[in-house]
Amino acid sequence: MYRDDPAAEVVAFTAAQIPGIAGRRYPRELAGPRYPAGIPIEPEEDLERLIRERSVDQVVFAYSDVSHEHVMHLASRALASGADFVLLGGRRTMLPSAKPVVAVCAVRTGCGKGAVSRRVVEILRARGRRVAVVRHPMPYGDLLAQRVQRFTTFGDLDTAGATLEEREEYEPHLEAGSVVFAGVDYGEILKLAEAEADVIVWDGGNNDLPFFAPTLHLCLVDPHRAGHESRYHPGEANLRLADVAVIVKEDTAGPAQIEAVRAAISALNPRARIMDTRLPISVEEPDKVRGRRVLAVEDGPTLTHGGMPTGAAELAAKSLGATLVDPRPHARGSILKVFEAYPALGPVLPAMGYSTEQIGELEATINAVPCDLVLLGTPIDLRRSLTLRHPVARVRYRIEEVGHPNFDEILRGL
Repeated sequence: MYRDDPAAEVVAFTAAQIPGIAGRRYPRELAGPRYPAGIPIEPEEDLERLIRERSVDQVVFAYSDVSHEHVMHLASRALASGADFVLLGGRRTMLPSAKPVVAVCAVRTGCGKGAVSRRVVEILRARGRRVAVVRHPMPYGDLLAQRVQRFTTFGDLDTAGATLEEREEYEPHLEAGSVVFAGVDYGEILKLAEAEADVIVWDGGNNDLPFFAPTLHLCLVDPHRAGHESRYHPGEANLRLADVAVIVKEDTAGPAQIEAVRAAISALNPRARIMDTRLPISVEEPDKVRGRRVLAVEDGPTLTHGGMPTGAAELAAKSLGATLVDPRPHARGSILKVFEAYPALGPVLPAMGYSTEQIGELEATINAVPCDLVLLGTPIDLRRSLTLRHPVARVRYRIEEVGHPNFDEILRGL
């Protein structure tokens, strides 16, 4: 946004939500010639000091899946320190594409964007369209090395040193035969994707707005978190912008929850078409799970800052009469800190793996839990990344439309 603007100087980025990124520098090669020393990345708690010491005029808020109250507390801190507080809109931040773009976004993280994105790709490819999947950035490692990434195999992920969080987003697309683009410089990423594809599918992260201007904007709404449609940023903006609001997980939510989100969609965006979907859960070798003592391992971000009260593994375990084993007494290192930071977490283990060290602590935690079986509700098979001493069963889920409109209908003309 500001890289080539001679009227603006970016004095720092602040880090929040993701561990281990404060204290680094945004490299000069990405920051551009106006920043020969790069740009420091500072902890968010130092906001007031940065405003004071660097005579900051504007604080620009630019991350996601936080409550409106959280945003306004940060705004109050900035205003009390004498700075303006800025939210950038899509007109200034979404890059235009020469190709049609289907954006899959959500009101919260953990709604099922990946499953919907894969269904969209499946339909488009069946029509003979060349499709590129572009993933929201996850720049946890070497930012310069991650400038533009293109993945076609699991080996590409190994070469890139992908974290567990990255693998959870990329591997299911690769399993389905898609090419996945990601990285840091989304102008360059867009050029590369446009050169290879007839249609671009933006598979968003958290509840962020899309980085590319969408031809068709889908926003997922989760009835398990009814009421969140108007309480989180920028999820509410996504819903208000959407062409289609997709109600997910109707097979596991109650009728009152479904009707509550349907009413919220109608109130916030009456022009949006509403699609009803299910996300049925299946278990590989269910007989291995019935009546056993099970450790349920779930997608990490969904249960932490996503605030999801339960996950696919827990639901599957309970449906098969298994007993959940509480991982909290056996948590190691940063995994223990996750439980301390999110005390509302139930007897399930969020699969956190933002670094090699944390992946090792996750492995140690799983292996320390006295259970008969590990039930994986994560989007990927963790055995590719971890050495586990327990037997393992996987939970699978696939999006299914209920009635009309369906995905085939909303994608006509692309």
